[in-house]
Amino acid sequence: MSSRNSAGAPGPGAPARTSPPGGGLAGSGSLWGQVAKIALLGLFTALGVWAALPLYVGGNWAGIAVVAAVLVLVYWVYLSKRTVPLKYLLPGVLFLIAFQILPVLYTMSTSVTNFSDGHRGDKEQAIAAIEAYSVTRAEQGREFGLTVATTGDPETGELVFLLTDSDGTAYAGDIEGLRPLDDATVDPASGRVTEAFGYTVLTPAQVNARSQELEEFAVPVGDGAGIRANSLSTAYEGRATRVYDAGCDCVTDTSTGVVYTADDERGAFYSEDGERLAQGWRVNVGFDNFARFLFNPTFASSFFTILVWNIGFAVAVTGLVFVVGLAIALTLHVPRLRGKKAYRILVVLPYAMSSLAMYLLWRDMFNTDFGLFNQLLGTNVDWLGDAWTARFAVILANVWLGYPYMFLVATGALQAIPRELTQAARIDGAGAWQAFRHVTLPMLMVAMTPILIATFAFNFNNFNAVWLITKGGPFPPDDPSAGATDLLITYTYRMAFSQATAEYGYAAALSVMIFVIVSVMSVISLSRGKALQEVDR
Repeated sequence: MSSRNSAGAPGPGAPARTSPPGGGLAGSGSLWGQVAKIALLGLFTALGVWAALPLYVGGNWAGIAVVAAVLVLVYWVYLSKRTVPLKYLLPGVLFLIAFQILPVLYTMSTSVTNFSDGHRGDKEQAIAAIEAYSVTRAEQGREFGLTVATTGDPETGELVFLLTDSDGTAYAGDIEGLRPLDDATVDPASGRVTEAFGYTVLTPAQVNARSQELEEFAVPVGDGAGIRANSLSTAYEGRATRVYDAGCDCVTDTSTGVVYTADDERGAFYSEDGERLAQGWRVNVGFDNFARFLFNPTFASSFFTILVWNIGFAVAVTGLVFVVGLAIALTLHVPRLRGKKAYRILVVLPYAMSSLAMYLLWRDMFNTDFGLFNQLLGTNVDWLGDAWTARFAVILANVWLGYPYMFLVATGALQAIPRELTQAARIDGAGAWQAFRHVTLPMLMVAMTPILIATFAFNFNNFNAVWLITKGGPFPPDDPSAGATDLLITYTYRMAFSQATAEYGYAAALSVMIFVIVSVMSVISLSRGKALQEVDR
């Protein structure tokens, strides 16, 4: 008999249909699920708007299009009923692209350029900067009320002049030129801009911290004129003494008569005697940055010396934390040992503490004047002033901080090995060392080999381990850029951010080389570690 009557309603034998949860949102889940979905989509939309604002201020329409495309994709995936697998995959894919793939691609593209201080923008920006930086005050030049600001972070953002003319008109000026500022808030008393959308107004302390940049900063306004700061509150318009001539593609210094001709291969203007103007432009240099640290005698010596120490450091720390951690794990693996839990807590304590604080503590312990080691030993050794004692200090501090993790891993691996196997080996006449060497250790290595490879890769790029204790020093008198304890990562950081002239392209090439070295070593180690899997079969 049919379970439906002639009207199509459920018959007596058919299960009753209940209304969907969520008060009528059929097939859409519970009410709370809908609320959570709306909240998350709203949060993601807010993040998209937040990301688009600086792009809009900078006129980066391509970036805005990418943000909009990502927002549309997210809405399509999470509002559609046909994209169930993508709902789980999309967050991970977006994070992978944003935090892994894009940084790697950007680093690789930067590594083949001359990107550095003086080679940041294009040729037009370099010409404008050359003319603006040579501005001298004119007798009838305009004066402006000045507020120093940045786009983004006050410490690292690009400098911007927020200017007010005598008639109250507000402008924003940067290395690209001067443009009207319509949405600025001007203080009637001082006549200066106090707030502007998209800009961060700097405090006097922040301006003072960037005073050297401020002295060199000028806003080009065309026809060989520019605007420079006269004080923290005023700026003036003047004329440039260095003028660009498109006909000869050169810059002429009107005060000295020297002509600087453009060299498009090196991205700078050079005079006949080889003198170069400080402002250049960004150009592709191919593999020159790689050839620089591989074949240039000066840079190659530093690079290969640091590479050898870097490998030695990573091997020493990884090997010592493995030996110490495994030895303690074996000691506490004895079945009838009393107080085992208390011992394990004490062993894990270094791992539970802040590594940042511990590195600074170890640095102070090696201090020559009041350090713990000199106080206990009654010596006056400059531990961090000698190359080998500094290396010993760095390795010792990292072993102390790293062995608890290896102890935890080894303890878990030991508990997974049946004790019957060791007992059987002992019954067959094997000694304690033989049983450990031929039974316990091979089974341990099955679980610990990937951990050791990860530990090696981590220590190879362990920036804090060196920077917080020695900052890469001690340094030889003839080369203050490469220290005795420098790892490739600290050397790269110094090239990019701690030098008088930031070498971003060169540092990017070093980063690519670090990536290649670690990848090759990891692949080789994993391929050899596959032989240990036979133990588990």
